[in-house]
Amino acid sequence: MSERIFRSVAASWIRCGVLVLAALSAPLALAQDRFGKPGEPVNLVVGHPCCYTQVWSVMALRGKELWKKYLPPGSTVNFDVGLQGSTIVNGLLASKQHIGYIGDLPAIIATTKQRQADIRIVAPVAVATDQCNVLLVRSDAPAFPNADAAVKWLEGKNFSVPKGACSDLFSKTVFDKVGVAPGAYLNQNVEVITSGFRSKKVDGAAIWEPIASHLVHEGLARRVGSGASYGLKDSSYIIMSAELMKQRPDVVKGWLNAELDAQQFVADPSNAPELIKLVMSQTTGFPERALWNALYATYPASEGGTAVRLEFPFAFTPEVMGLISRGSEFLHSIKAIAEPKLRDEAVVTSFVAEVLKERGLTAPIGSLKALPAERYQGK
Repeated sequence: MSERIFRSVAASWIRCGVLVLAALSAPLALAQDRFGKPGEPVNLVVGHPCCYTQVWSVMALRGKELWKKYLPPGSTVNFDVGLQGSTIVNGLLASKQHIGYIGDLPAIIATTKQRQADIRIVAPVAVATDQCNVLLVRSDAPAFPNADAAVKWLEGKNFSVPKGACSDLFSKTVFDKVGVAPGAYLNQNVEVITSGFRSKKVDGAAIWEPIASHLVHEGLARRVGSGASYGLKDSSYIIMSAELMKQRPDVVKGWLNAELDAQQFVADPSNAPELIKLVMSQTTGFPERALWNALYATYPASEGGTAVRLEFPFAFTPEVMGLISRGSEFLHSIKAIAEPKLRDEAVVTSFVAEVLKERGLTAPIGSLKALPAERYQGK
């Protein structure tokens, strides 16, 4: 091969290499700058479940557009509503969503899928004893003086729960404490549980609000206990893409400031009529009274009633970290995650700490007390 031909071939290979490198580096550069630079407008997709009362702060944040006060001008937010926590997890893992509102166990699971996407827990939404942990029996069951009596009645009977959810952890803990076991411990979703109560094929179930209040309102089930009956709490969280957190800490703090405003709004009982209207406008299939009962109703102690329906720690308090640890151990025990303890970076506490400090607040930032029935102003 002549020197001139050799140089021509070499130059061609170099040009091809440059083109290949450019082709490979273009999507990488795009991914590295997907959310823009600090201060620039950002386009977010936020996922949340359609039907979980404990994260209704997102209903206030969305309905009142509180995010517009804190995100850069020109930013947009699209809300993607899912049926359950796993839907939100899948949305973030597929990079179709960037922020998610979710119950404790799905939030924990999301942080363990690093091979698919790096997801972190960045803020607690709320803590409660009777938002996920509501114990129901079929409507024609006997009257019970307390939750223990109802649990004992379930010995040998058909009990349903969505396995791997917070109500699953609650149910197994309660059955162990009381020392009884149902005849069948069924893994069923909300629709099947509803159908089971209607056909009397299900004797009891544990489910979250507002599903529980809806079943009671429709006369399909009766409330007989809750986490308040056994001193058991559950929690909910905001999870985010680590990519968003790395590229746009300004957006993360802006969102959490809006969330703090939303939690303070929900914690104020005078906002109950407005909040229920906001929830009604963002969901379907629930009577207004059932929605009000889910968050505000006062129940007797014999039914697992509690004076405080929601607590808003906002920060990662020792109690919150304890709930995350308990959830992680449970998920490991049922082989839903590989390790009983989360990786250190799974929970990022710095953002909420900074927001609280800048606003001169300390945890908890509020709580919502149960209201008497006469406070209901709807139809």
